[in-house]
Amino acid sequence: MFLGVLSSPYFCAIIYPYKRKPMAAKPEHYVNNKDFLEALVIWKAKVKRAEENGEPKPQITNYIGSCFLKIANHLSFRPNFVNYMFKDDMICDGVENCVQYIDNFDPAKSSNPFAYFTQIIYYAFLRRIQREKKQLEIKNKIIERSGFEQLFTADDNEVGYNLSDMNSIKENVEVKMNR
Repeated sequence: MFLGVLSSPYFCAIIYPYKRKPMAAKPEHYVNNKDFLEALVIWKAKVKRAEENGEPKPQITNYIGSCFLKIANHLSFRPNFVNYMFKDDMICDGVENCVQYIDNFDPAKSSNPFAYFTQIIYYAFLRRIQREKKQLEIKNKIIERSGFEQLFTADDNEVGYNLSDMNSIKENVEVKMNR
């Protein structure tokens, strides 16, 4: 008897009062690899023609640049890159490295430019993280050596100032330096 109540259309209407909408079709990918490869082949042909004619190297197309930016933006949302304060710098470094190494991509060897440039951006992110860690260590050493009182001064009548804030900053720097 109880199972008959659960399977009745009236019970289902109470639990699920709204009809589910069919899910929209997912976009295939944010960067279409075939179009990206075709754009790179066309650009490489323009570069080869310019070199033969003694002209300067042509500019990278907007489509290729937008593909670099999309790859870098989406890669920056991976869990190992998402919480860095300098994420914009990481993205810029990744795009810059793609532009720097675009000549090294050979369509005859690989038909997957997405993977090639994703790896370039990935390692650019890792290099930026290492540089920022070194800068943070240098900054902490400067703070420790110069003395906290010289760097953290405030008037007694300043709003929101108390000694515990300075002490907590001092403790955090000391803990990081002793790791």
